[in-house]
Amino acid sequence: MARSTTTPAAGNPAPGNAGNAGNAPAPRIWHNPSYMQSSFGIFLFFCSWGIWWSFFQRWLNTMGLNGAEVGTVYSINSLATLILMFGYGLMQDKLGIKRKLVIAIAAIAALVGPFVQFVYAPLMQTNLMLAALLGSVVLSAGFMAGCSLIEALTERYSRRFGFEYGQSRAWGSFGYAIVALVAGLVFNVNPMINFWLGSAFGIGMLVVYLTWYPAEQKEALREAADPNAPKTNPTLREMGHVLKMPALWVLIVFMLLTNTFYTVFDQQMFPTYYASLFASEATGNSVYGALNSVQVFCESAMMGVVPIIMRKIGVRNALLLGATVMFLRIGLCGIFHDAVMISVVKMFHAIEVPLFCLPAFRYFTLHFNPKLSATLYMVGFQIASQIGQVVFSTPLGMLHDRFGDRTTFLTISAIVLLATIYGFFVIKKDNEQVDGDPFLTDADRRRRDEIEANLEPEGTGPVIPLDRADKVLA
Repeated sequence: MARSTTTPAAGNPAPGNAGNAGNAPAPRIWHNPSYMQSSFGIFLFFCSWGIWWSFFQRWLNTMGLNGAEVGTVYSINSLATLILMFGYGLMQDKLGIKRKLVIAIAAIAALVGPFVQFVYAPLMQTNLMLAALLGSVVLSAGFMAGCSLIEALTERYSRRFGFEYGQSRAWGSFGYAIVALVAGLVFNVNPMINFWLGSAFGIGMLVVYLTWYPAEQKEALREAADPNAPKTNPTLREMGHVLKMPALWVLIVFMLLTNTFYTVFDQQMFPTYYASLFASEATGNSVYGALNSVQVFCESAMMGVVPIIMRKIGVRNALLLGATVMFLRIGLCGIFHDAVMISVVKMFHAIEVPLFCLPAFRYFTLHFNPKLSATLYMVGFQIASQIGQVVFSTPLGMLHDRFGDRTTFLTISAIVLLATIYGFFVIKKDNEQVDGDPFLTDADRRRRDEIEANLEPEGTGPVIPLDRADKVLA
């Protein structure tokens, strides 16, 4: 499943940011029109992507590509995604809550079926490099880079319109799970059907983002269009300053050596490996589709559990826990070689994805200026991962062709372990460099309440305001 992005699902709201991660859900969440619109839009996007992306590597195999060639396709896709995501982040931070980019992404998603059927697949048979280059632009613009953009916009809506991002993002996982349930069966009939179903969901997504504007969003857009309104969008100078932040580069290295392997391992290698554990590829495809669906259903549920974990252990520790789960999951795939145990290990994925996505977004809104959240998320989380994929996809594909599954999986697992150790020493604690919205664990909240209680009883002074109390505790 696609990462994401991206995701403050736990933490403490700044004034006016009722939807920031970690708040108790707003009462009667189903009556929040922005939550409904955002959730339905992200649901359809992941349906459009997941119906073909979950079997993309298997489809490349059916086109006659070997491991190194598959790695090359993924590397080129990642390079295009890298460039597009940085541009998307800069543009969306300037656009604020406007949907122009999301509508463009939805239009591309609606055309994925015709593009693959009549352009991408035929060209791949005659000129692989040209096909890879053209496909990287279209597929990255509509899906790989588009995913991060949609996640960033949904997160921004959550803070602006009073709902929890994790609850909305969970609908994306739910949509992916539904289509994964049938993707393997459809793939066995004709792989092209998967891409055409992606177009059908893309059309639905386009309709949602073109026509569904809740009243509160219309009002916010009117206010933003007022020439006398205070400017809340970042300047180009502020955006450029992002790349000069040492704290950001520390996280980039961590993500490059961990989250990178979501695509390199889970998309480039695991589907074929898993199918090989069965008597026939058709059986393996069907079982993999069902297992993938169950895993993503559980992942959707974990989107609601991880915020609770974050409130217990903090943002930094949640990120490190996600890396630890990844190390164990990939390493155990190199140790076990039967379908039952590998299926059990695959379920670790349901824990790992939310433990990367949700703390990553919250880390940016905690340690950096929240109005740069889209750019920071693109650069520090998604672009870092794409750089890793450009660097690692082809070499690991060649390693896999030469030495097989076990050696490759254990090598990846060792890299993730080293990155986790590195992260333990360099990732900032939750009370260090709090330049964004402060974060309190449950223990911090109890301590704040004790401080306020001790200050209030004798009438010696006012209770510390919430925002100042957070800074004092930090």
